[in-house]
Amino acid sequence: MSGILDKERIIAGPGFNRWLVPPAALAIHLCIGMAYGFSVFWLPLSKALGIKEAIKCAPDVGFFGQLFTTSCDWQISTLGWMYTLFFVLLGSSAATWGGWLERSGPRKAGVVSACCWCGGMLISALGIYLHQFWLMILGSGVIGGIGLGLGYISPVSTLIKWFPDRRGMATGMAIMGFGGGAMIGSPLAADLMKNFATPTSVGVAQTFVVMALVYFVFMMAGAFGYRVPETGWKPAGWTPPPAQVSNTMITQKHVHVSKVWGIPQFWLIWMVLCMNVSAGIGVIGMASPMLQEVFGGSLIGVAKKFGELDKGQLAAIATVAAGFTALLSLFNIGGRFFWASLSDKMGRKMTYIVFFVLGGLMYFSVPGSAAAGSIVLFVGAFCVILSMYGGGFATVPAYLADIFGTQMVGAIHGRLLTAWATAGVLGPVVVNYMREYQLGLGIPREQVYNQTMYILVGMLVVGLICNLLVKPLDAKWFMTDDELATEKKLAHEKMAASEVGTSTDTSTVSPALVAFAWVAVGLPLAWGVYRTLLSVAKFFA
Repeated sequence: MSGILDKERIIAGPGFNRWLVPPAALAIHLCIGMAYGFSVFWLPLSKALGIKEAIKCAPDVGFFGQLFTTSCDWQISTLGWMYTLFFVLLGSSAATWGGWLERSGPRKAGVVSACCWCGGMLISALGIYLHQFWLMILGSGVIGGIGLGLGYISPVSTLIKWFPDRRGMATGMAIMGFGGGAMIGSPLAADLMKNFATPTSVGVAQTFVVMALVYFVFMMAGAFGYRVPETGWKPAGWTPPPAQVSNTMITQKHVHVSKVWGIPQFWLIWMVLCMNVSAGIGVIGMASPMLQEVFGGSLIGVAKKFGELDKGQLAAIATVAAGFTALLSLFNIGGRFFWASLSDKMGRKMTYIVFFVLGGLMYFSVPGSAAAGSIVLFVGAFCVILSMYGGGFATVPAYLADIFGTQMVGAIHGRLLTAWATAGVLGPVVVNYMREYQLGLGIPREQVYNQTMYILVGMLVVGLICNLLVKPLDAKWFMTDDELATEKKLAHEKMAASEVGTSTDTSTVSPALVAFAWVAVGLPLAWGVYRTLLSVAKFFA
């Protein structure tokens, strides 16, 4: 089995079609992307024992008591810690095992990711069945979070090496899948829970089992679909850009991952990602209540503020707000491919300048559009903001490859994802606590987000300054020829597949196989878009 997973065994022969690698990456990212959609389970899980109504815990049963209690239901705030763990573990595991991934190859990392992510869901299902929240924390939160991190970075280095001519587009395709995972998984989970629900069960445990099995098949198919190019491979007819220009932002040399913690440019790009994500992720979590509180009854043609609405009207505007959230998810996903592909033309540094300048203007415009009662301008601003939030994720791997080289870009990307873990705490804290602070001062609900928007503008200004300071690396940071040769040997790189006797990849890949691979990931994605558009229609209605 280890031979099948070894990096030497997945070197592509001359007949391999590089367009088979993006759907393999998508197969993994569409599965682990369900991490974004786990909130669909919170409400049913908060009634796992009571079924119709939650059985509330006694006042003396705190967070740690809920880890082991079997006599009362979990609070939604307690369940939310799984979501926090996802992104903390994603960043930390990607940083910890990124170097191992580069040397072991994407297939082995993909298999480990599938076992952790899907195995974690099965452990969580057991935790739901036994009503033991610590099992869910261990299963999906910790083990699943490790699988999340490894799965997220597994295709980065490989895609960049297969598409040196279109680095942004290649990584954009894969990371678009991570954004689309919840778009497929959330409605699928809702349908499964509805199907499995009984008078004595909310159906979440069974849903976890089914989704774990389905995801395992897709993720293993993706892992075994990975191939790495021969050393020195490049697309037919493509010539690398000349390296003689001293101030070029695209290097032909390579930095070892062990050195990046001490390189100023790494920390500048770390801040670039952290500020971009902090601003966007804080808004994502509050998008629905923000729209409802700012516009109130005007969302359904009623001239009343949020606090003046009755229960039926509140339910009606909640439906509209759900459509708004779905619309934002489409722009989040589309932006990952659009902006990353555009960065191949504009350059990575200029793309981030656009993110920060245009994003800052959008955030700054929000209080004005809210005060004017312009729903169109308000929603339009957030659609643009969310497209650039997703675009930031998809563009940064290519940015790293430009600055630090491609040899260990997957491992370097893994370390950079600690910025995401930081932003996952910073962004929501700023938005949520500022909202509570403003409400405590007696500020009307429709105005409580104004100061927050200006704080987010400040974050983007910090990100802009950091991005402007990014310069090409000094020669001292790059590996020497001897060091690079040693690293290639450790990474089990071979000049050609024939060196290790692989013959399975030497024949020409059938176009039908390429088409089948794209259909296999395209159909679920299309279904997810369709279900999302149904929700979006409620907003426009």
